[in-house]
Amino acid sequence: MEKTDPRYRHFVQILREELVPAMGCTEPIAIAYGAAKAREVLGRLPDRMLVEASGNIIKNVKSVVVPNTGGLKGIEAAAAAGAVAGDAGKILEVISCVTGEQKSAIRDYLSSHEIAVRPAEGDVVFDIILTLWSGEDQVRLRIADYHTNIVLIEKNGETLLKCGEVLSASGAASGLTDRSCLSVDAIVDFADTVDLEDVREMVQRQIDYNCAIAREGMTHDWGANIGKVLREHYGEDVKVRARYMAAAGSDARMSGCEKPVIIVSGSGNQGLTASVPVVVYAEELNVGHEKMLRAVTLSDLLTIHMKTGIGRLSAYCGAVSAGCAAGGAIAYLHGGGSREVGHTLVNALATISGMICDGAKPSCAAKIAAAVDAGILGYHMFHSGQQFRGGEGIVTKGVEETIANIGRLGRLGMRETDKEIIRIMTGT
Repeated sequence: MEKTDPRYRHFVQILREELVPAMGCTEPIAIAYGAAKAREVLGRLPDRMLVEASGNIIKNVKSVVVPNTGGLKGIEAAAAAGAVAGDAGKILEVISCVTGEQKSAIRDYLSSHEIAVRPAEGDVVFDIILTLWSGEDQVRLRIADYHTNIVLIEKNGETLLKCGEVLSASGAASGLTDRSCLSVDAIVDFADTVDLEDVREMVQRQIDYNCAIAREGMTHDWGANIGKVLREHYGEDVKVRARYMAAAGSDARMSGCEKPVIIVSGSGNQGLTASVPVVVYAEELNVGHEKMLRAVTLSDLLTIHMKTGIGRLSAYCGAVSAGCAAGGAIAYLHGGGSREVGHTLVNALATISGMICDGAKPSCAAKIAAAVDAGILGYHMFHSGQQFRGGEGIVTKGVEETIANIGRLGRLGMRETDKEIIRIMTGT
């Protein structure tokens, strides 16, 4: 792909928008970010707060540890952490520099101040509305469509910021570069030909951050220790290492590890899944650092491409897209091109699509391991001359058509599943 091709500039910009650092699960961190920004506008610590959140936000915040809080979970903890100790200028690393004294202050604030939580009205899938009061002053702030997209700030009834239209359940995220230019063929072409200086800093940071938290997950006791269980019972073959290292990063991240990750499609777990298995294979195959960077770039863009049709939050587990993308990148590391990558994706998607997202929590690590396994199986199927064919279930002839089917399944077909998951989790 030539640099003069408009898609080239778009692909680089898409990566720039997606490959950003976050500490902790991104949904509670988005709440903390919003609370920190609203407190900044208010000018002082609020007397009380109201958090209105869409069902998917409630689902993803309920069971995950908010980092730098001493093990606290839930929307109230995330809001308190942001209001008491957050630095809004750090965006998704908003609570990365919390002191021991501030951790105590977060707990004290939770015990002495009202933080009300209720479902947001309407059908926006990603929606967070925070209202903070202090004396006679009030600030209202809304984040919608994706984690850093502040669309409204009001203080004492005066609108300070209002951005565009907020989307319904069927819309694509506003304010981001158009993803319609993405296709498997174009992504492979870009990975083959991109001037690495245009992506090196972003992708290398992803490799460094995400492999560091994976090593942390394998070193210490985090969550259900899925990474360690895989290593203990399945061994050290590269197919297992790719799974257990990615899982270990999630083990740590879901249980409050204070190391940052580089996210993809708004998710740290997807960022881990898209990158760590690819690094493991690149090192095993000794393909060199340049090929590793190209393969991780490929995996990131494939993840984004598959996730775009599904949406930021869904009942469809995002690790599936990233695990299948990692399989495609593993095919690429073995010398594959568009044909090999495309068949790997179809095989993998046919295997594991439909795995549910029931919120962020320790079991995400096991789902990541399963998704990476499906991606690897997809490659080995094709390598052995085997494939799933169009007309078999949701598989359609052509990788783009199958990806479109997956988007339809995740966005539309699983909408009621999503609602039922949320009802189960909230006991309603």
